[in-house]
Amino acid sequence: MSIREQLRGLPVLAGDLPGFDAATTPDDPHTLFVRWLSEAVAAGVSEPHAVTLATVDADGLPDLRVLMLKEVDDLGWQFATNRHSAKGRQVAANPSAALGLHWREQARQIRVRGPLRPLDREACAADFLARPIPSRVASLAGPQSAVLGSPGELADALTRAERLVHDAPQTVAEDHTVYAISPVSIEFWQGDAERRHVRLRYRRNDAVWIKELLWP
Repeated sequence: MSIREQLRGLPVLAGDLPGFDAATTPDDPHTLFVRWLSEAVAAGVSEPHAVTLATVDADGLPDLRVLMLKEVDDLGWQFATNRHSAKGRQVAANPSAALGLHWREQARQIRVRGPLRPLDREACAADFLARPIPSRVASLAGPQSAVLGSPGELADALTRAERLVHDAPQTVAEDHTVYAISPVSIEFWQGDAERRHVRLRYRRNDAVWIKELLWP
């Protein structure tokens, strides 16, 4: 069997999927996001806070990876990374990004696009210290995205970082940075087994959100 045949034979949009009436949605997309997130958690969606972050490097080549959404508030849609990592360097060169959430169990997607900026050092430090200990240890162990010489080098670095966190638990990784995306558009997508998908886009126009129903 070819890869194409194998892929075409896989089930798509299976299960009992929720409905989505775009006509009854709120004027603010963040209100709808909170509603959808609560429904995803209640439905047992696996890691509903996992988002795909898309960035563009200095040469115009796109890149993406999955990380955790930290917060959605007046400052924007927030994620954290080492500012010297690949994504940190990319957003420094091109301070805009896109986020994508995919909740397979509900056939729902959310797409967010907009410029971003780093938060102040106090906010970044507070976020770092709120992280689980293994996450802090990993961040303190070494330069994220740099070439690793050997697994033993990583093991030694993790051991040193564990000792540091144990001896000085308030230690903050100097380069830990929280970024906030200020959306210019947020799209909600509800899949349907009969391909009658519902796509609702909120588009920012100055201080007002404009709702637009899109063709599937």
